[in-house]
Amino acid sequence: MTSLASKVFGRVERVCRHLPVFLNTFLVFSITGEVSYLVLVEADQQKTEWSGLWKAVHLLAQYFMLGNICWNALLFLQTSPSIKGVFLGGDGMGQGWRYCYTCETHTPPRCSHCYDCKVCVLRRDHHCVFFGQCVGFRNYRYFLSCLLFMWSGLLYATLMNAEVFIVILKEGVTLHSVMLLLIPWIMLVSGQVSPGAFAFAFIADTCVVGFLLVSAFFFFHIILMFRGQTTREWYSTRRPYNLGVLGNLRHCLGVRWYLCWLCPLIPSPLPGDGIHFQLTGSLEPCR
Repeated sequence: MTSLASKVFGRVERVCRHLPVFLNTFLVFSITGEVSYLVLVEADQQKTEWSGLWKAVHLLAQYFMLGNICWNALLFLQTSPSIKGVFLGGDGMGQGWRYCYTCETHTPPRCSHCYDCKVCVLRRDHHCVFFGQCVGFRNYRYFLSCLLFMWSGLLYATLMNAEVFIVILKEGVTLHSVMLLLIPWIMLVSGQVSPGAFAFAFIADTCVVGFLLVSAFFFFHIILMFRGQTTREWYSTRRPYNLGVLGNLRHCLGVRWYLCWLCPLIPSPLPGDGIHFQLTGSLEPCR
């Protein structure tokens, strides 16, 4: 009985761990489909000589952003930030090294144990619940690029959904229109709106709320990157790993930091190894 309960609990835990990934994927493709519909309908209604070009540019832009979101997310999940397969010894242990009693090994500076991933992570930033994996030294580039295109995509989708808000509020700010925007689920269950109106209102609300949340995450990590800090270090007034804006960009995004955000397939090797880090004002990495 105990073994059966543990198996069931393990399966439920695995499902819950991957549920945010499935939910995010569903929302991303739902928003893309709704915005594509708005673009196609808008172009068909205008019927101008520029409508075909306008439609092509908009579709190209949104599927470029969708492709970058999906590809960066896939590479983020496939790139392990942990210490597995990494040779940590050889040069001796210096200042900042600690012993992890769970992994039973010495770990370098800025490395810490994640109890969700059950392993120590090099230059651990945080555990991302939306992807179910830690953000660390080797996959930070893909995480930040994914945030960038999610932010730009949600901004684009919010602007495109402005027409939806205009249609809902065209008769004025009534109780019906406000409830449709704030609690579309209740309006659908109570039979006050059609499934089509609910879908447009729900996706428009999701775009606005998602844009605000992703904006907070994205600009927070931009500030951290410019300061040479991780999420675990942001509260500290000391910034021993701050190498200036350009140096911090190179150490986070790689030597081609100015190009790598355009496409995740552009190679951009990281200058460090995730074990030794160059200190502020020092030419040699800290060992």
